[in-house]
Order: sequence, then structure tokens, then C-alpha cells
Amino acid sequence: MRICFVTSGNLSNFRGEREADLLLFPFHALGEVSYERELKGETSLFEDVAILSKTGQNIVVCGCYTDARGMRRKSVVVAERGRILGVSDMVNRIDGSEYRSGAGVKLFDTKAGKLGVVVAEDLYFPHVLETLSLCGADVALCIFEELNEGLELNLTRAGAFFFGIPVCLCAYGYAQVADPSGKLRFSSPKSPCMFDLQREQEYHVVETRKRGFFLRRRTEY
Repeated sequence: MRICFVTSGNLSNFRGEREADLLLFPFHALGEVSYERELKGETSLFEDVAILSKTGQNIVVCGCYTDARGMRRKSVVVAERGRILGVSDMVNRIDGSEYRSGAGVKLFDTKAGKLGVVVAEDLYFPHVLETLSLCGADVALCIFEELNEGLELNLTRAGAFFFGIPVCLCAYGYAQVADPSGKLRFSSPKSPCMFDLQREQEYHVVETRKRGFFLRRRTEY
């Protein structure tokens, strides 16, 4: 799976990349999207994402700020070969932020594999990556804004190790990939930049002992 990280510039100025299976863009690439204006045809930002995916015959994953009648959210739109597959919203709201929480974590089944999406600060909540891993994601794609003194870089590696899936981070001015062993496989401040991600699905049997957790057998029926 060849991934192209576009960490600077606007989506409208990007000409497309046919050599990549995935194109990843952070939030500034698309900016603010009003569902009402999109439906009325006053804007066509989601259409631009779909057109870009059709031009390159690949998958485009792009961050944006969505507005649904005053309810603002951090979101990620996913398109494949000219078709919008869906929009994933950030599910955790921190300290009454202006951005509201969404409905749930989403997994997108594509020709490149099952893509799990982590939206912005959802990276701070391990259960998001755990859920994507349990649901069979081949890779987790974290679309972020600006990095916070490298905290997200450590969380990317830790999350990949804890939950056994590669995690790709695309933020403003920086891209990174961590593998299931927790190692840093790729990082770059360049835009655009490319990385070939190999699928790794390794399973282990983990046994634990837990005190007091048992079920009584029924002796009578």
C-alpha cells in the first residue's frame, strides 16, 4: 500500500497522484465545510475530494471542520475512485471545546484494505485505536492539526504497539508511520512525501490470570 502524505497546501491546488493508493491531507487542506451549503450547491468541497480520488483512481482521506446547523465538529472525509465513502467525526470532546463529539468510530472497507480513521485528539484516547484493531482494521490513519511538542509522535508508536496495527499520522507540516512493534518506520516534514506500507497481521495467544472471575455450573435442568 503506497501512501502519499500531503502536509501543506490546499486540496484544491493538489493535482493528484496516480502512483499512490492513499492520499492523506490534514485539516487545513479543506478547511470549513457547511453541510447546509453543500446540500444547496453553494459549495462543492466534498465533491472536490471525490473528484481528486477519481482523477488518481485512489483513496483520499482529508480532514475538515464540518458545520451542521451550528454544530461544529472535527471530521475526516473519505473518498474512493470518485465516490464519497463517508465522514468520520471526532468522538471525544475535551473540556467543553467548541468542536462537538460525533456519533462513533468508523472503519472503511476499501480496495486498499480496511482503513480505520482516528480524528485529531481521538489519538489521546487509547480505546479508539483498540476499537479499530478489534474490528479488523489493517491500518489506522490519524489526521491531525498541528503537533503538540511531539506528544502525538509518542502516542502513535505506543498505540501501534499496544493494539498491533500500523498507525499513520498526517499533521500540518509532518508525517509519520509506526509499525506494530512500536518502531518508527517513516517520518518526514516534506510535502508531498511517500511511504510503502507492508501489511502485517501477526497474532499471539495471550493468557492472564484473574482473581474471582468465574461462572457457576448449573447442576439442575
